[in-house]
Amino acid sequence: MGWIGKLLGGDEAKAAPAPAAKAASPAASGGEPASAAEVDAVFYRWLAAAGPQQASAEVEKQILDELTRLAQSPVAGAALVPRVPAIIPQLMRTLRDDDMNAADLSRQLAQDVVLVAEVYREANRPCYRPRYNASPPINTIEGAIMLLGQNGMRMLLARVAFRPIISMQSGVLAKRTAPLIWRQSEKCAQAASLLAPSMRANAFEAYLAGLMANVGIVVAFRLIDQMYTEEAVPQSDEFIDALFAQGRILSARIAELWEFPAAVTSAIEQAGEEDAPALAQTLALSDRVSKLRMLVDATRFVHDDPFVVDGLSKAALACFDKLEDDEDE
Repeated sequence: MGWIGKLLGGDEAKAAPAPAAKAASPAASGGEPASAAEVDAVFYRWLAAAGPQQASAEVEKQILDELTRLAQSPVAGAALVPRVPAIIPQLMRTLRDDDMNAADLSRQLAQDVVLVAEVYREANRPCYRPRYNASPPINTIEGAIMLLGQNGMRMLLARVAFRPIISMQSGVLAKRTAPLIWRQSEKCAQAASLLAPSMRANAFEAYLAGLMANVGIVVAFRLIDQMYTEEAVPQSDEFIDALFAQGRILSARIAELWEFPAAVTSAIEQAGEEDAPALAQTLALSDRVSKLRMLVDATRFVHDDPFVVDGLSKAALACFDKLEDDEDE
């Protein structure tokens, strides 16, 4: 087990494009829930702001061949995204200790003003402070740590650590899509942690898998920027299906390179497979729910469109509602 597996271990353990016209529901006519591939296709075309022009099959093959090569050589793929900030392992080491001291952790946090600001922001979110609670805002690090708890701090630090990995990108497509992919990754991680207990998966491992699952898609958009500069976007159904498949493999390989727990890397690679382990099933459902939530929030669909709700369990629908954007996010 590598540093992330050791340090994150434990018992349990808005940029947006202009609103688009509401899409016709691809699954409305057949009566069957939309497949994962159909959800991915709609989500990809929305991310890429794809118009009617389509890149040639030759260009699509070149991009997929390069993505496959990177999946087989994850060091090269990892070079296209930043590394985890150095202070995070130190903080996670403290959080691994069940007898952690809030004062010690606050002194470590004080070394990074960005982390301090994130801790304050998280502790004062409405979800921790019901509307009827008139108590004053949290204004000390120790108070924030006590409110968030050990697992809450783990999730917060993981989110802060991985935000620049996804969001700091260059290139026309990557710049436009990276903030949206990060937003979906946050929602996927949140959904995974909410759904994990009922699916017999570890909540923190599910959270990590949700954050990491689409790193390979960020790399894919960087490849498209580097290899193709015309206005037509690669967007055939076959291309999108292969892109997400290879992106998952690349995400898993990069996670291995960064020494994530084996359960997390396996879940990323096996998500969507039949008879997959509980963690992989949790990730697959969370990925679907979070993508649909993004599409509804962007007004691509209304919230009760059959494309959105068909096939979702009562628990998944409740999770979908919790992921709705609000001004305090």
